[in-house]
Amino acid sequence: MKTPVVEVQGLRVEKGGRSILSIDHLVVEEGEVMGLVGPNGAGKTTLLMVVAGLDMGFRGRVLVRGVPLEAGNLLSHRRRLGMVFQDPQVLDLTVLANVVAPLRYRGVPGREARRRAMEWLERLGIAGLAAHPARTLSGGERQRLALARALVTGPELLLLDEPFSSLDAPTRAGLIADLRRLLAALGVTAIVVSHDFTEVLLLARRAVVLMGGRIRQDGEPRSVFWHPADPEVARLVGMDNVWTGEVVSGPGGPRVRLGEWELDLPCPHPSGPVQVGVRPEAVTLCPDGRGLRAEVKAAVPHGPLIRVEFAGPVRLVALVPAAQGLELAPGARVTVDIPPASLHIFPTARP
Repeated sequence: MKTPVVEVQGLRVEKGGRSILSIDHLVVEEGEVMGLVGPNGAGKTTLLMVVAGLDMGFRGRVLVRGVPLEAGNLLSHRRRLGMVFQDPQVLDLTVLANVVAPLRYRGVPGREARRRAMEWLERLGIAGLAAHPARTLSGGERQRLALARALVTGPELLLLDEPFSSLDAPTRAGLIADLRRLLAALGVTAIVVSHDFTEVLLLARRAVVLMGGRIRQDGEPRSVFWHPADPEVARLVGMDNVWTGEVVSGPGGPRVRLGEWELDLPCPHPSGPVQVGVRPEAVTLCPDGRGLRAEVKAAVPHGPLIRVEFAGPVRLVALVPAAQGLELAPGARVTVDIPPASLHIFPTARP
């Protein structure tokens, strides 16, 4: 069995008497792209800094390829990493010289260092800026430079801390697409920190959700997206509809009662209180009048979709295609449908 690239055992971080991280066990395997997601203050960046050897104020063990991270091997560890931050710093040199610098630091001869640097500038689409002063770059160009500088050394582990959060939408989309292609081609092991689950869906093969310094869910991104572990994770990944209802028997099987609304459940469930949720994309409008009666409370453009909030026995949010040309003015009475298969039943908390 291969040794994991990173293994965390009994990690505890406290600052100012407050627990920041409490992780019993976490492994990052060779070639894995792991998305580390959570709200602000969840401990994501602290965990990244610990793995990078930039925050040694922890209890427990962090092993890198089976070797415990400690003061005596920090320099060699950091040389094996590539890091990209939300607001990367650049040297007051040309773009090319910025990418050459980490290679020269590692003793790569000048001509070879320039060749490798130009190759990465090409791969990241900024070779035409090689002679430009790095400090004149736009935000997106600076992030591409930071990625080139991180990848040119052939890192064993790539750490990305909110690398897209300060970019505008088109720049962000283009950079994510290019990074996804590069990570797949290189097979590099990476940890991507983000508060935006969309980025994790696009880049990672595994999603780890941190909340309050603890792991709340760990799994394949689409599984977390459609089947969140609890209501807090649900809201983080965009499941805006989370309700507490009562399971009752119906002619076709169990149903969940939400005031005057009743929804068919997708599977057998004992009677009693239950928490259920549904993604807004799964809610559809019914032109034939069959479904749940609801009143439009607000309708806001959301790219090619319209985000509609309905008034009813529970708050209901839907994302519907704008191209349908529906009349969704506040106060409009409509019928909505929630397919049983799209309804997610949250696991019952054990006492």
